[in-house]
Amino acid sequence: MKAILIVLDSVGIGAAPDAVAYGDVGAATLQNLAVATGGVNIPTLRSMGLGNIPGLLAGNSDILGVTAVEEPLAGWGAMREVSEGKDTVTGHWEMAGIKLSSGFHLFPHRYPAFPASLVSEFERRTGRKLIGNKAASGTDIMEELGEESMKTGAFICYTSADSVFQIEANIDVIPLKELYSACVTARELCDPLKVGRVIARPFRGKPGSFKRTEDRKDYAYLPDYPTVLECLTDRGISVYGVGKIEDIYSGRGITESVHAGNMADAQKEVVRFTREREDGFIFANFIDFDMLYGHRRDPVGYAKALEQVDGWLSSYLPVLGDDDILILTADHGNDPTYTGSDHTREYVPLIVYRPGEQGRCLGVRDGFYDIAQSLAEFFEIDSMPYGESFL
Repeated sequence: MKAILIVLDSVGIGAAPDAVAYGDVGAATLQNLAVATGGVNIPTLRSMGLGNIPGLLAGNSDILGVTAVEEPLAGWGAMREVSEGKDTVTGHWEMAGIKLSSGFHLFPHRYPAFPASLVSEFERRTGRKLIGNKAASGTDIMEELGEESMKTGAFICYTSADSVFQIEANIDVIPLKELYSACVTARELCDPLKVGRVIARPFRGKPGSFKRTEDRKDYAYLPDYPTVLECLTDRGISVYGVGKIEDIYSGRGITESVHAGNMADAQKEVVRFTREREDGFIFANFIDFDMLYGHRRDPVGYAKALEQVDGWLSSYLPVLGDDDILILTADHGNDPTYTGSDHTREYVPLIVYRPGEQGRCLGVRDGFYDIAQSLAEFFEIDSMPYGESFL
């Protein structure tokens, strides 16, 4: 008996009711990218009920090319995030049972973004200068300051609309191990501020041809109380993390982890765990949507990634055992047609598939933590503090 939770990173399905507070009115990742590309061809997700979901959401349009079906193969619904924020950690924590009463600290977009005391202590402890010190797109600031960083040996540090302290370095100049060590230092310095994540952003190459590597690593703030992952492992139920899951939860509640750096590798590991493990919780993040296409405002690439996942799902569903459950959702939106380069505050889809079981409407869930409560019921452990099970 296995539960598989796959986070389609940033695949939102329409502006949340509080989108105005985040400057995201009109954002709708799936709907807008479908219009921008002339429609998306994702028959497996359509058969599971994805096209039925927009009808539940007031003010949000249908997904071009993904119409509703009369008898979906899976349970279908949507979830609204209740915690403050629209970042990776907030979304993943909430679906693991954590409710953030106040959001993570956001650095200002003006220069300098980081407090002088943090900068000076970071430079003292790492022995390297910090350049950047502003909100920026990671690829843009890599091109802007990459050459200077190579000449001076300085770390490129920047933030975004999320609660992040990001550190870039050309690992042919600054070794990867040293970049990771600098991130550990930054994590310690950022903890008193309650910063959501410190992120290592390694790259290689020469000016004009810089390219990120797949050695990214996230260093997350630790939650104040146990997630469902820890509750499961405390009861002897194995938890298998795929992708950046281990980083998001700082390794807590993870039995075994594979740090897949791209979606194709993550898919292979999900299949492997599903075939080789008789029971347990498989938790995977499919990062390409957000990392490669959302932030870079590439609706064509985003649509192609959706179609690839749809094809993969058609071959994956038969791998599931009769007692297994598959949950598909997202952690936030990242509308590739929207202004800027940041995440968008949106509803996220909820698709719940159990082999041989007829799909049904799961409604609009008030809180991502309904996933944690459902996992607690599925594995027959004590209830979580928040949420209602959709099983």
